[in-house]
Amino acid sequence: MAAPEAWRARSCWFCEVAAATTMEATSREAAPAKSSASGPSAPPALFELCGRAVSAHMGVLESGVWALPGPILQSILPLLNIYYLERIEETALKKGLSTQAIWRRLWDELMKTRPSSLESVTCWRAKFMEAFFSHVLRGTIDVSSDRRLCDQRFSPLLHSSRHVRQLTICNMLQGATELVAEPNRRVLETLASSLHTLKFRHLLFSDVAAQQSLRQLLHQLIHHGAVSQVSLYSWPVPESALFILILTMSAGFWQPGPGGPPCRLCGEASRGRAPSRDEGSLLLGSRRPRRDAAERCAAALMASRRKSEAKQTARATPATRVTRRSTQESLIAGGTDPKRDLHPPATSYEAPGTKRPPSAPATTSSASASSSTSSSKRAPASSAPQPKPLKRFKRAAGKKGARTRQGSGAESEDLYDFVFIVAGEKEDGEEMEIGEVACGALDGSDPSCLGLPALEASQRFRSISTLELFTVPLSTEAALTLCHLLSSWVSLESLTLSYNGLGSNIFRLLDSLRALSGQAGCRLRALHLSDLFSPLPILELTRAIVRALPLLRVLSIRVDHPSQRDNPAVPGNAGPPSHIIGDEEIPENCLEQLEMGFPRGAQPAPLLCSVLKASGSLQQLSLDSATFASPQDFGLVLQTLKEYNLALKRLSFHDMNLADCQSEVLFLLQNLTLQEITFSFCRLFEKRPAQFLPEMVAAMKGNSTLKGLRLPGNRLGNAGLLALADVFSEDSSSSLCQLDISSNCIKPDGLLEFAKRLERWGRGAFGHLRLFQNWLDQDAVTAREAIRRLRATCHVVSDSWDSSQAFADYVSTM
Repeated sequence: MAAPEAWRARSCWFCEVAAATTMEATSREAAPAKSSASGPSAPPALFELCGRAVSAHMGVLESGVWALPGPILQSILPLLNIYYLERIEETALKKGLSTQAIWRRLWDELMKTRPSSLESVTCWRAKFMEAFFSHVLRGTIDVSSDRRLCDQRFSPLLHSSRHVRQLTICNMLQGATELVAEPNRRVLETLASSLHTLKFRHLLFSDVAAQQSLRQLLHQLIHHGAVSQVSLYSWPVPESALFILILTMSAGFWQPGPGGPPCRLCGEASRGRAPSRDEGSLLLGSRRPRRDAAERCAAALMASRRKSEAKQTARATPATRVTRRSTQESLIAGGTDPKRDLHPPATSYEAPGTKRPPSAPATTSSASASSSTSSSKRAPASSAPQPKPLKRFKRAAGKKGARTRQGSGAESEDLYDFVFIVAGEKEDGEEMEIGEVACGALDGSDPSCLGLPALEASQRFRSISTLELFTVPLSTEAALTLCHLLSSWVSLESLTLSYNGLGSNIFRLLDSLRALSGQAGCRLRALHLSDLFSPLPILELTRAIVRALPLLRVLSIRVDHPSQRDNPAVPGNAGPPSHIIGDEEIPENCLEQLEMGFPRGAQPAPLLCSVLKASGSLQQLSLDSATFASPQDFGLVLQTLKEYNLALKRLSFHDMNLADCQSEVLFLLQNLTLQEITFSFCRLFEKRPAQFLPEMVAAMKGNSTLKGLRLPGNRLGNAGLLALADVFSEDSSSSLCQLDISSNCIKPDGLLEFAKRLERWGRGAFGHLRLFQNWLDQDAVTAREAIRRLRATCHVVSDSWDSSQAFADYVSTM
């Protein structure tokens, strides 16, 4: 051992001497080197050659390099590969050195993407290693292509896994199979302790093996790991089996797939446990996932939901209408008995290539009779027929997408087949499982009568606390499963449902949330809900949510288009359940933050006031695109805020016409409890600006509690900005420290005069000033001088906005 130690010490000594000698020679020859910089590139200096040699032999010299003095180590750091650069981080910090600039340069050179301007990167090492892990996992980066990424002594996945805080799985579940493979066991164990957020983007149809790998991955990361958030993004045509698998695993339910390896972390109790008969194969089965017509055209159905429901209601009564067109056609064509059980025996499956005549009568057997008896026992007491049975069949063999059609629905099927043939969704000879419950049975509260799994048969493990679904259309089956899970998901703290096409399923969601609120230990405190349409007006929906979840702290709700009840009544529409829209008073709740985005049309102020009166703890209120019948209604809302919401600190209005509500705006600015007010694109100065601006400034000068004022998009102009400068005069008692005047047609000369007035009054630094998207490019020199003067007074945030190009874009879209 003496010889290697002596060789290592000698090598380190040589590195130190060579580095010191080279640094001295480089400093003496710095001036001549600069003069010849434009000529041919000089050969590498001795220090750089030594640094490269040290980097190539770090496996032997690592401890010696760590002991180098700070100045020498600082010059060697850029020559190391990412593995040793990551390992030496702690030593570098002890010597007062930072590697952030090196990691940023590696990001720019290797990742070749620019982070979002809204993203604040606190640690470039963690950001690089997390992105590097994802690229290696997906195979989108070749580690052998760059010496800084390649080192035979390290595993790229294992070395970078401890920096991964969020992982994104895309498309065909790429990476799931690799992570659960035996060679990557240590990688998965590291991820289980470091990963907090799991995201799914743009998922496509997957095979059985990929779903089995995903089941094991979720079990390890959620049930035995630290993942607390699962988010799904942009899944236009969700696959039922895969979607329900992700939901149930996120909720903490687990059952090994048939033929899958047992979990070594669960103990002997879960090994060899067969799936329960009560737990439908829809949840954890290994059969091919269903791809019925409703799933394939889910995106198209979202846009035409209202029209299709109206047409179906006019043609059929609710007792016989089936929720999916493919189900109705297949059941009528097959002559299936509606009294049969939801899970038919194996004899009900058709052989590949078989074809029934449309008029073939259904056969009756003892099995169907017994299933009819059991089904009638489960169903609620109602005159509506029982759910239609599930039925499997195979597509007719032939060209891609070929399919046998009967009845009048063939022409409408042609359009959907054309759309999805182009998308490449169909496969030759692909097995397809169809069938859905009848509308009359959807009102039942027993999930077993709807074909949903009996989750009590599964093992219960740790579950996530945050669930987000963005642009994931929910079929009736998926919505029912989600509601079934939510009713007992006590660990859930935040739920986001964004543009999921819930439709009438919103009533089942409210029922499940009410049931969840009644559970002991319910932790749900934040709900974010947005959609194109809603069967309830937004204020009635808000009242229903607040009733169902009195312990909710944060509620964000947005509806883009008027509800069905705001339009002429649709024939056959029975309306929402009576317990959803009761007229009784809303009980006191714990709401602290309320954000509402309204569709077009006047909103009833009394309904909004009833919500505000019950929210005594409200601290933040945001109203987007709200329209009231008269300024008096808006004044009623503001008066309610003053009387009942004494804890309100932040108030925001966006895209509201307040040109006729100037007295109400002055009333707000005189409120001594508000700390931040936002009027974003509210047309404040459209009428009587010469009279209103002095009144507004006088109200602000007398308000000592207001800390922030945001006025983007109100066409303030130079005159308005100079009038606003009087708020910071010597005789003002205002304590304003944040001012946002973005998108207000401010020119450089006006901004310069504003800066001079602030200097004259000598108020000192007052905080932040935002100047985005103003006309400062008309005179760049004056704008720079104005910003220079302002930075002596406040922190200025601006941009290089091209006003001429923006105007051209605006004209081109007129």
